[in-house]
Amino acid sequence: MKVTVFLGCFVAKFIFVTGGVVSSLGKGIAAASLGALLESRGLRVTLIKMDPYLNVDPGTMSPFQHGEVFVTEDGAETDLDLGHYERFIATKMSRINNFTTGQIYDSVIRKERRGQYLGNTVQVIPHITNEIQDFIFRGAKTGLKDEAEVAIVEVGGTVGDIESLPFLEAIRQMALRLGQAMTCYVHLTLVPFLSSAGELKTKPTQHSVQRLREIGIIPNLILCRADRLIPDDEREKISLFSNVKKEAVVSVSDVDSIYRIPRMLFEQGVDDVICDALELSLPSADLSVWDKLLNKFSNSSEILKVAMVGKYVEFKESYKSLTEALNHAGIHCNSRVVVEYLDAELIESVGPEKLSGFGAILVPGGFGERGIEGKIRSIRYARENKIPFLGICLGMQLAAVEFARNIAGMRDANSTEFNVSTQFPIIALISEWTSNDGQTEKRSIASEKGGTMRLGNQLVQIKKNTLAYKIYGDISVERHRHRFEFNGILRKSMEKVGLVCSGETEKDGLVEIIELPESTHPWFIGVQFHPEFNSNPVKSHPLFIDFIRAGLVYSKTNLEQRSVKDDNVLKGRHEASKL
Repeated sequence: MKVTVFLGCFVAKFIFVTGGVVSSLGKGIAAASLGALLESRGLRVTLIKMDPYLNVDPGTMSPFQHGEVFVTEDGAETDLDLGHYERFIATKMSRINNFTTGQIYDSVIRKERRGQYLGNTVQVIPHITNEIQDFIFRGAKTGLKDEAEVAIVEVGGTVGDIESLPFLEAIRQMALRLGQAMTCYVHLTLVPFLSSAGELKTKPTQHSVQRLREIGIIPNLILCRADRLIPDDEREKISLFSNVKKEAVVSVSDVDSIYRIPRMLFEQGVDDVICDALELSLPSADLSVWDKLLNKFSNSSEILKVAMVGKYVEFKESYKSLTEALNHAGIHCNSRVVVEYLDAELIESVGPEKLSGFGAILVPGGFGERGIEGKIRSIRYARENKIPFLGICLGMQLAAVEFARNIAGMRDANSTEFNVSTQFPIIALISEWTSNDGQTEKRSIASEKGGTMRLGNQLVQIKKNTLAYKIYGDISVERHRHRFEFNGILRKSMEKVGLVCSGETEKDGLVEIIELPESTHPWFIGVQFHPEFNSNPVKSHPLFIDFIRAGLVYSKTNLEQRSVKDDNVLKGRHEASKL
């Protein structure tokens, strides 16, 4: 695509969100909240994330560095911020909504090798910056029937980072090429509170905006992150030093739920500032859906403690979508879900007794051998103590391994991911399958790691008279991200001793859902897919809703009884001490 193609026809308007001072301020949530606000005013909105790293995508990056990998319906491994986007706006994300410096350079080099630059010297300006702009237009679906009316573009990294400079230069040029009323710049920055001085400090924000202006970008709106409300006099100071109107300097303080942010921005007139900058005349925002949601959240009557036994628990962003999906289900069940992240290696070394006192246990996905036995011990504890259990991706696979070892008598059972020579390969590398679009895909152990897994939407057929059928009905379409599968050769042996394979792929018969019958366990289910990617606060995922309901029932009937029993024991000891 070339920018000039679009200058003579309707082009989406663009909002660019940049960050300053420090990373991890919440640009993704800020961008998503802006999207929710504009959508509530009747606009068709999409969001785009530009990441400045050289990786083609985050699929091969460590969760400790990058957090979770969010998978889109079309099978793209993307930044976790795309999960925020889908949780705040109606538009579904795809592979065109996230691109990296690696993708940009790869595209330009391929064009150069094909001779598309007609002998010109290929340079950062204009070739890299033009390519960035083309990717932005592609993400906005410019020129297509479902073109966005407003595209919100989040620039990864912070102002001043060397790797972000081509992105910043590209978005600076877009105001020049498209016109001022077609672009709006939003800068998110930190206003820290120094406890030793007892005051907020605005200098980091001033310097951040100054750096942005040196690049040639003048922000229309400054979002000031702080742990408290920023007083008017501090906002006025930022306004004067940044050459931005006071009403465009917005306080974004810490909140107990990210879903309060659209309302917070609305009450400070953020959407009006943006509409003025983009010359948009729109009806007032209707935030009634968000208000109803927050009312439920604020008036939750019960608390449910959920143990999440994982291997990346030191960095909770690794399970962002999963945590949010549990919160969504809690809201719909009129309860507050409290997630405690437990290190699988700790369970492995000290035992599963730390799981006592939880109303539900969840084992999430992951890669690699570390902590595997701790997860298996946690699954066994949930099964034997009849605690509601949900296994996702690797969690489902290890539930099958645990069942094979301790119920089916396959003592050596394992996944070939962890033990290639196991006598009972319950989980094995899938070598061939049919994708959702009907294409046959093949893999081997020697395949490249990036983008070679079973990814994206897949139709799941559900077996009648099962827990899965009660939750889903006949079919479900879920997103996948995995390389290993339940071994169909050993399926019958497992089913003979009580395992229920309640969901499978339509074309290949790959096992998608396993569960235990209600006569054996009140609520025990494992799914190969990632249902958390299909959950949002307005419409929670049915699997998580049922999981939370089961946890609440267990807590009432078991944990309360245990509490009464413990109280009676203590009372007895107290009476005995009197004697």
